[in-house]
Amino acid sequence: MPAFLHRLGRLAFRRRRRMLALWLALVAAAVVCMTAFGGTGKLDNTFSIPGSESQRALDRMKNDFPTFSGTSAQIVFTATDGQKVTDPADSARIRDALGAAASAPQVAKVVSPFDAHTISADGTTAVAQVRYEVPQSALEPNALDALKSAVSGANQQGMRVDVGGSAFGNAPSESHRSDIIGVGVALVILTLTFGSLLTAGIPVVTALFGVATAIFGALSLTGTVSISSTAQSLALMIGLAVGIDYALFIVSRHRFHLAHGMEPEESAALAVGTAGSAVVFAGLTVVIAMTGLTVVGIPYLTAMGLAAAGAVLIAVLVATTLLPAILGFAGTRLTPGPGSRAMRREQAVGGAGEDAVGATGDSLASGTRENVLSGTGDNVAGGTGESVAGGTGEHVAGAAANAAERWFRLVTRRPLLTLVAVVASLGALAWPAHDMRLALPDNGTAPTSSSQRIAFDRVGEKLGPGFNGPLLVLADTSHSSDPATAAQRVAATIGALPDVATVGKPVANPATHTALIQVIPDSAPSDPATKTLVNSIRDDRAAIQRDTGATVQVTGSTAVSVDVAAKLNSALIPFAAVVIGLSLLLLLLVFRSLVVPLKAAAGFLLSIAATLGAVVGVFQLGHLGSLIGVDTTGPVSSFLPIILLAVLFGLAMDYEVFLVSRMRESYLHTGNPLGAVHSGARHSGRVVTAAALIMTSVFAAFLTSDSTMLKQIAFALAAGVLLDAFVIRMTFVPAVLALTRHAAWWLPKWLERRLPDLDIEGDRLGPAPAAPESVALTPSTAD
Repeated sequence: MPAFLHRLGRLAFRRRRRMLALWLALVAAAVVCMTAFGGTGKLDNTFSIPGSESQRALDRMKNDFPTFSGTSAQIVFTATDGQKVTDPADSARIRDALGAAASAPQVAKVVSPFDAHTISADGTTAVAQVRYEVPQSALEPNALDALKSAVSGANQQGMRVDVGGSAFGNAPSESHRSDIIGVGVALVILTLTFGSLLTAGIPVVTALFGVATAIFGALSLTGTVSISSTAQSLALMIGLAVGIDYALFIVSRHRFHLAHGMEPEESAALAVGTAGSAVVFAGLTVVIAMTGLTVVGIPYLTAMGLAAAGAVLIAVLVATTLLPAILGFAGTRLTPGPGSRAMRREQAVGGAGEDAVGATGDSLASGTRENVLSGTGDNVAGGTGESVAGGTGEHVAGAAANAAERWFRLVTRRPLLTLVAVVASLGALAWPAHDMRLALPDNGTAPTSSSQRIAFDRVGEKLGPGFNGPLLVLADTSHSSDPATAAQRVAATIGALPDVATVGKPVANPATHTALIQVIPDSAPSDPATKTLVNSIRDDRAAIQRDTGATVQVTGSTAVSVDVAAKLNSALIPFAAVVIGLSLLLLLLVFRSLVVPLKAAAGFLLSIAATLGAVVGVFQLGHLGSLIGVDTTGPVSSFLPIILLAVLFGLAMDYEVFLVSRMRESYLHTGNPLGAVHSGARHSGRVVTAAALIMTSVFAAFLTSDSTMLKQIAFALAAGVLLDAFVIRMTFVPAVLALTRHAAWWLPKWLERRLPDLDIEGDRLGPAPAAPESVALTPSTAD
């Protein structure tokens, strides 16, 4: 792999104009395909779970009860100024509005509140229902706006009209502001990292190429494949974050080579062959994890996983092809200026030398060679094989430790105490996760100023929370001697169950011998009591069949939410086991160690648990929620835990590889376990820190979204990356390695012989440039 990437990087560098033209053509082709075959207007935000009871019932209702099978909307009329909706003038205004609503696009039926008796006890509120024969995804782009316009005439003095209902749920989220914020913050961090606006701009430009290709490509498929707006936003979020980070790792290696005198072409090729190998490895782990979401069997989640996987795969391709071409255009202009802070920092890392195993203290001799793997001055020794420093674990005298190395030295001074502090703090943060409630988002979590949120709150207050999520019970009475009586007995049986507010009169279809019964719970759609009611009806189906001869199925948007949550809960543990097992295997192959994979898995579980606890604390318990625009608490999105597992797994592997590979490299050349830990910080700490800050900033920028699901995902990923990078990789990992010392890098001989050597960092590519001798002997001022 490194040799192939080395050749690919060199080819892209030499054929940079053709490579740039190729990527421009790909972006243009994606735009043309999107315009011709897809677009944002065809995004599908419908939740479904093929094969589930609720979905089978909905499929049957398309034939038996078409006006109930599609989505629906609510028109909430509220009388003000002491009036009542039953007053002659107000009731006439309501009837006129309902007549206008019936003529709105795609409306199949309008149910008057006077006929359905959906008027509050105090007479101030009336709720009409608008039914469609198509799901929300099949509504025309202007259908809901047309409905609002049709009833706006009733919105006069003495009456307020709000339109909501399930048809308005899961509305497409706007994320263009988030893109701009994320890119802007990333550019600032990159500029501070490199000290050069030109160098900082390259990762941003290449990431935008990748994101444009991925997003336009995904939108071109919306005409034939169901893709949600959340899937689009997730692909954009992850594609932008990993695109910048992957380019950052390669550009930082390239810039290091340039600072030590290497020619731009060879530098770019070597950077792609070494850092690019780790990029490919890390990217493929994310792709595998996100693609694994398809096995859950939920189309909405499948689209999210494949869209994100596609964005990451394209980011990897951009980093290994387009990026070296851009480096070719930049040439030597990326070389830090002589005497600049950036040059001093690069030379300090390259000339600092490595911790050594010798005890003679011999000075630097001639014949110094740089470490083959990274060219960073590892194991700088003379022809005698003696190390620069003694076996104390300190680097060459006069070379100042940077901030990352100083932190590593601090946390490894008392490694056991550090581990106890990390586990205790993350455990406390994770504690709220034990009470996590999962559900699909509803209008109760929509922005407070939105029409659907106002309607939701008004209905819950005046008619009861269950009116916002009625259950539909489909009864098959074909085996009953008296279908009509059987349907009434089914309704009576259900009405006697706990948490049932009211049961509607059965609506029969004599031709198909089926009846549809609407059940209004006492509790809100996302309340655990509603889930219990759904399960109670299903548990009583055998008794109902014995008594009436009818078979029943529970459906409706609330039942779909229950089924989706149950499906995801059942898939979460097996998926987590696969992810953890995969991480153990991959890290075993990369680092050829038993402790390193086990430590990585333990750290990954800690960061996942702490992140879920933070999500519960903010969104379910309301702690500090106002800081990110969370004005109402509620359950956590059912999709979030499994998405977090998939995404954070790949990103954690990313930082693990870039950080620990430098430690292993140093240990193999010096045999000093503590010095190797400090070396990893010296060479990779700054870049890993910048990468984590960039990724956290990109994810955090999406907290401005109006979509509760996207806001939760953005918060979880931002918090997860922050915790995993700084608490686990930069604190927990060095403490474990310092505590286990030589055992951290031990592998049984019989297993070592059987494992393939992946050479993830390109050890066999040949020596990297040696730092000038004067650099190694001159004190550094790097921070």
